[in-house]
Amino acid sequence: MAGVVKKSNEFLRDVVKELKRVSWPSRKELTRYTGVVVATVVFIAIYFAIVDLGISSLIRFILG
Repeated sequence: MAGVVKKSNEFLRDVVKELKRVSWPSRKELTRYTGVVVATVVFIAIYFAIVDLGISSLIRFILG
């Protein structure tokens, strides 16, 4: 059991060391990246909504 605790502590120390080396984005970069992601998701959602509407209309036309 002591070995597990020792390895867990060593792992957590290594995680802290790695997180200190990470190059974190600035607030401006983070805001820009978030805007790009949100815009992309909205664009894709609108695209698929239009495609879905078109396919639904086509199927209703064929069946009705």
